[in-house]
Amino acid sequence: MKQTRPVITEKSMTLARNGWYSFAVAAFSRKENIAKEISDLYNVTVKEVRTIRRKGKMHRTGRKMIMKQRADWKKAMVRLAKGQKIAIFDIGEETAK
Repeated sequence: MKQTRPVITEKSMTLARNGWYSFAVAAFSRKENIAKEISDLYNVTVKEVRTIRRKGKMHRTGRKMIMKQRADWKKAMVRLAKGQKIAIFDIGEETAK
């Protein structure tokens, strides 16, 4: 599963302060695989995984502005063990101070 990437938004940064981290993952991935991938990538202990399937948005492209649909994707919300953090999501805390 090489499609795992963090979802950095204003809402995800707020949730990161409470221990929930958001990632875009492969649409076919399972919760067990997601937990293993995150723990291997960031050297953390994953306690809980919640997933949601997201529908791809319509957008215009090309010279004639033809409507096309982006691919559907899956978002995973991951809760870590107490006291653990992922460095990518610490950006929001620095700007808030």
